[in-house]
Amino acid sequence: MHVVLAGGGTAGHIEPALALADALRRENPDVGITALGTSKGLETKLVPARGYELALIPAVPLPRKPTPELMTVPGRLRGTIREAAAVLERVQASVLVGFGGYVALPGYLAAKRQSVPIVVHEANARPGLANKIGARYTHFVAVSTPDSKLRNARYIGIPLRRAIATLDREAEREKARVAFGLDPLRPTLLVFGGSQGARRLNETLAGTAERLLAAGVQVLHAAGPNNELTITPPPGAPPYVVVPYLERMDLAYAAADMVLCRAGAMTCAELSAVGLPAAYVPLPIGNGEQRLNAQPVVKAGGGLLVDDADLTPDWIAENVLPVLTDPQRLHGMGRAAAEFGRRDADETLVRMVHEAIAAART
Repeated sequence: MHVVLAGGGTAGHIEPALALADALRRENPDVGITALGTSKGLETKLVPARGYELALIPAVPLPRKPTPELMTVPGRLRGTIREAAAVLERVQASVLVGFGGYVALPGYLAAKRQSVPIVVHEANARPGLANKIGARYTHFVAVSTPDSKLRNARYIGIPLRRAIATLDREAEREKARVAFGLDPLRPTLLVFGGSQGARRLNETLAGTAERLLAAGVQVLHAAGPNNELTITPPPGAPPYVVVPYLERMDLAYAAADMVLCRAGAMTCAELSAVGLPAAYVPLPIGNGEQRLNAQPVVKAGGGLLVDDADLTPDWIAENVLPVLTDPQRLHGMGRAAAEFGRRDADETLVRMVHEAIAAART
C-alpha cells in the first residue's frame, strides 16, 4: 500500500497529514508514504524532518471565494495536475488523502483522472475551495466540526501529534511546571498566539499582568520569536515566565489550567482533546473561520469566546480571572472541553483510508 498525502502550505494542513502518516506507520511500518508539496510551503522543512518523502509540484493559489479569477484556475492547473499525476503513477498510489491547501486540488483532480481513491480531511469549520471540490469525488470525507456542510461529511476531529493525543495532563503537571520555572501548586494561565506570537495578546497581557499576579495566578507566555515582552513580577509574586516560542506544546498544556489564545483549527482541536479550557480570541482577518472553529467547544461549555477588538485587560480580569481562581469551574470547563474533543482522529482516519481502498476494489 502506498498513500499520497496532499496538504501543503501551512502547519494547519501539514500537521494533520503527518499525524496520519505516523498512525499509518504505527499500523504498518512498511506502508509507503509520499507527501505532495510546493517549494514555498512549510512542508519543505516539516515533512523531511519527520522522515517522509516529499514530492514537489508547482503552486497554484486558489481564490478563497468564487470570483472571476477562478475562471483562470483550470489553465494554470493543467501542468500541476500532470505533475501530480506523475507522482501518483510513479509510486503506484493506493489512495490520495487531501487536507486542503495549494496542492490538494491538483492532487484530487489527478487522482480522479487516474481512478485513485480519494479521502478528504477538512480541519476548518468553513471548508476551503479545494476540499469543496474534492468532496464531490468521494464518499470518504472527514471533518473537524460536527455541523460541517461538506458533502458526505463524517465528524472525526483532527489527527493530532501523538504527544498531544496521549497527554495525561494531571500526571505530567508538576514536572511540566518545574521545567518552565513555575510554582507546582499555583493556578496557571498559558498564553500563546501561534508560532509567531500575537501582538494584541501580548499588549493586553502586559496591561493585565499586575492583576493576575495579585490574584495568585502565574503565567506562561509565548510572546513570539520577534516580539519583545518584559514582565517583572514584584518580590513574592507568582512567576510570569515569558518565552519566545514553545518547542514542547505537550509540556505547556500539562503546565496550564487555562489558555488564552487564537482559534486556529489545530489549536481548538488540541486544547479540546487534552481537556484544557480556553479563552479564544479569533484572528480578525480572513473569512471568519477562526470564530467558527471555536464556537462548537465554547457552546459545549469548554471555553470562552471574545472578539479581538473586545480583548482588554478589564475583559481578562472580569472573565478569565474568575475561572482561574475557581477550581470547581475550571474542572467543569475542562471536562466539557474533553468530552467535546477527539483524541483518536488519526486512527479513525486510517480506517477511512482502508475503507476507501476497499470500496475502490469492489
